[in-house]
Order: sequence, then C-alpha cells, then structure tokens
Amino acid sequence: MGWIALGLGLVLVIEGLAIALAPSRLEEVVALIASLSRERRRAIGLGAMALGLGLVWLAKALGVC
Repeated sequence: MGWIALGLGLVLVIEGLAIALAPSRLEEVVALIASLSRERRRAIGLGAMALGLGLVWLAKALGVC
C-alpha cells in the first residue's frame, strides 16, 4: 500500500508542477487531446501505461525499490 501511495504522490507532484509552471499551455494541450479520436487517445493511454510499467520493472531490476 505504501508503494501505491508513493506512486500516486509522485504523479500528483509532477502534474501539479506542470500546471503551476504553464497554466496557459495546459489549455492548449487539453484542446489538442479533445481533438483526437477516441481510438488515438486510447492508444496514447495504453502506450503511457506500458512505458510506466517498463519504468517500474527497470527500477525493480536495478534494485532501486
């Protein structure tokens, strides 16, 4: 449960930092995402999930966690 809390906390820190540093750019990104098809958004989400899984696996393999 601790690892889940750590992971969610890191996600919130990174996303909060992006919003704090470039709030006007965020509106453009949201508009761009809204213009994509559902299939494309799903593919991007699955790709991000696979990348995250790969990073977790790499961290485990290197003994970071």
